[in-house]
Amino acid sequence: MSDWMVTRSPLPRRRARALSPLREHLRDTFWFAPTAAMVGVFVVWLVAQELDAALVRSLQDDGDFGTLAELLRFANDAKTVVSAVGSAMMTFIGVVFSISLVAVQMASGQFTPRVVRLFVRSRITKATFAVFLATFVLTLLVLTSYDSTPDPRAATSVPLVQSVLTLLMVALSLLLFVLYVNGTLRLMRIGHVIARIAAESFRAAALMPAPAEDGETAGTGPVTAWVAHEGRAGVLRDVNIARLVRVARGQGVVLRLVPRIGDFLVPGTPVLAVHGGAAPPRRALRYTLSVGVERTFHQDPAFGLRQLSDIGLRALSPAVNDPTTAVQALDRVVQILAALSRRPLDAVVHRDRRGAARLVQSVPGWTELVDLGFAEVRGCAVGAPQVSRRLLAGLDDLLLLAPPERREPLLRHRELLRQAVERGTPAPADRAFALLPDRQGIG
Repeated sequence: MSDWMVTRSPLPRRRARALSPLREHLRDTFWFAPTAAMVGVFVVWLVAQELDAALVRSLQDDGDFGTLAELLRFANDAKTVVSAVGSAMMTFIGVVFSISLVAVQMASGQFTPRVVRLFVRSRITKATFAVFLATFVLTLLVLTSYDSTPDPRAATSVPLVQSVLTLLMVALSLLLFVLYVNGTLRLMRIGHVIARIAAESFRAAALMPAPAEDGETAGTGPVTAWVAHEGRAGVLRDVNIARLVRVARGQGVVLRLVPRIGDFLVPGTPVLAVHGGAAPPRRALRYTLSVGVERTFHQDPAFGLRQLSDIGLRALSPAVNDPTTAVQALDRVVQILAALSRRPLDAVVHRDRRGAARLVQSVPGWTELVDLGFAEVRGCAVGAPQVSRRLLAGLDDLLLLAPPERREPLLRHRELLRQAVERGTPAPADRAFALLPDRQGIG
């Protein structure tokens, strides 16, 4: 084996943070950013209003009523602009919302419904909605600050700073709208969607802690207690690792997570096995397991392969018949598996500050990841020589990268693909063409 295969750097690992589940959940919501923006712009408006009032008081104290009268005329002219901005901003918000709905509908039908979360998590989409709503709220607040009296001696407020702030928000809204349209068009292109899925997969794999050493999981001892799931039924999205480690250290036990991230939990089924002591109290385990209606990338390194496999299957369906998209999905499947080919899998161990194992978590093994990435697409590759050729090239590349003990599932998929093509392609020339490895499929 060549030296570059041996010295290939593994995926970087980052320590999981205690607040990362909350951060991930907020990223999966669409209400937080607009709400925070509207609250923030209200605070900024209060500050701007106080600055305008201080400016008026200062000019009145100095007796500079001529300058104050000029500012009042300027404010009346700016009021027309602010009113027009307030009316146009709601139309702008409707346009952006319509574009988002069309983009989500097209992506869901063309790729897979699971890619909709890419639009929900899009920072530029959230920023655009947040700034548009904040600008609209600001215009309403600024309109309430205009003084009806034209007499500079009786004026209490001249919204000068507020009007300038409104114009700056309008400029920011226009800039974000251009970026939003560009970002939305990128997310509607399959290459960028697949690249985002691969990037999220690498990020989830990088957050995985050190793998369990040989015999370490067996050394935890017999199970002394079980903890059942008492919440609602749903998919296990993630676990608060830091909190579970603290609970296990306080109890002097080792906890083992029974389901994997992405498994569907039913109330009453065991979720934690306790080794070496009594089960922790229920109140200590609150908010340690997050259950939702769908899987997320957070702590789930296999979810990316699931989405790529779904995209490949959708592309090879008779209704779509797009083998080039399936080849693009296979490109990323091979990339992810190549990065995990030498990484220890099956189980990871989370330790406390003293280095003692406190939480054992099961993760998909190499064979399961290979089956997830190739099995379903391989079953649809017969009759699509572009896909079979790319699949064979990907398997050959992984056979060069994977250690000897991990080559069996790759050889198995290669042989099953060869048998399927031979059964489904009667012409010898077509069989030879379909079984010729090619990283571009057909090119």
